[in-house]
Amino acid sequence: MNKEILRLAIPNILTNITVPLLGMVDMHLMGYQDSEVFMGAVALGGVIFNLVYWGFAFLRMSISGLAAQAFGRESNKDMAMTLFRGLAIVLVGVTVLLIFRSSVIDLSFWALDGSWEVKHFAADYFYVRVWAAPAAISLMVFSGWFLGMQNAFYPMLISVSINVVNIGTSFLFVRFFDMKVEGVALGSVVAQYSGLIMAIVLFFKKYAHVLKEFNLSEVFRLDELKHFLNVGGDIFIRTMCVIIVFTFFTSKSAGTSNLILSVNSALLQFLFLFSYFLDGFAYAAEAMVGKFVGARNTPMLKRSTKLLFIWGIAFAIIFTLAFGLGGEVLLSLFTNLPEVLRLGKDYLPWLVILPLTGFASFIWDGIYIGATASKLMRNSMIFSTAIFFILFYSLKGSLANHALWLAMNAFMFGRGLSQSFLYRFIPAFRTV
Repeated sequence: MNKEILRLAIPNILTNITVPLLGMVDMHLMGYQDSEVFMGAVALGGVIFNLVYWGFAFLRMSISGLAAQAFGRESNKDMAMTLFRGLAIVLVGVTVLLIFRSSVIDLSFWALDGSWEVKHFAADYFYVRVWAAPAAISLMVFSGWFLGMQNAFYPMLISVSINVVNIGTSFLFVRFFDMKVEGVALGSVVAQYSGLIMAIVLFFKKYAHVLKEFNLSEVFRLDELKHFLNVGGDIFIRTMCVIIVFTFFTSKSAGTSNLILSVNSALLQFLFLFSYFLDGFAYAAEAMVGKFVGARNTPMLKRSTKLLFIWGIAFAIIFTLAFGLGGEVLLSLFTNLPEVLRLGKDYLPWLVILPLTGFASFIWDGIYIGATASKLMRNSMIFSTAIFFILFYSLKGSLANHALWLAMNAFMFGRGLSQSFLYRFIPAFRTV
């Protein structure tokens, strides 16, 4: 069983580890400009794309669980329809996004704090990078579907290729063409479309036979589409809670000062590094749990859950030690601005404990998604989001920016705690 976990987790870890690496490179490129405004602009622009992409993240997660259960049932038709329904929703969604892109940026700036300079450059970043959205959102569908097919290698290959291209083109545009925020945005556009082309080629290489199951009327069959959207809708609400918390975090940072925004943006890379690493095991949980739920194999479901948590605890300890011993060195990789480095050290302890407060939430997310226990996961996230805001507003007067980091740790811990209680209500676990 451990070999199966690692077979699925390691490619996903390699896949996910390139995502924060890309964010670190963008932060490095902007952090070595002549002002912290550029760091803040990329951070604020990144928040807007979190609003957009995380809003569509329910597609990857719902497709992963549904496809894995279809795989466990050995239903080729359900496997195919899961993919096609996801792509149909993408087509509608990205069309709406591109038509109303100006409204998206206007609404985002109305909701987000930040100086005029930061917002000006963030808008430049947005209007370039938004053209990557059709490819990026389509890739969510393909990645979720490949994972549901128990194929973690294809998403790894695609993601690593995308991020290598993205890093290379961002360096090219920023360092050699002096494009600043537009350069890192254009790098994302080039990379996402190269990844989509690769995904399509890989699909035809191994799964071309799925095309014979395509039936347009089946794609829009109301009962199946309703189930798909119900699962996706709960996951969408869950994802919106994540978006609200992280958007609020960055917005309040920007509203304090450009310096605090730069510090918190750099420190968030620690959280992203850990989260994308643990998500490798969460993705493995999605595939394995979905397969065992679909096959109604309760003993293997129980065993895989136990082993996944053992792996999660082990890596939480490793990251806590790494952040504690090397946090200052890691922070210096993101910027050479003395003020950012000096102030960042004051908030490092919050990042040191975060792996311990947050690891359970990642493992449980994968288990809940694989079991398509979307309503329970949604309720857990609403509870944890409430904790975040209650703590922040209770303590902001006395703790200032420390209140944000305390609330973030409580948010992560609350997710894991509530999911540990609610899992017993998942139908697949009731016989365990």
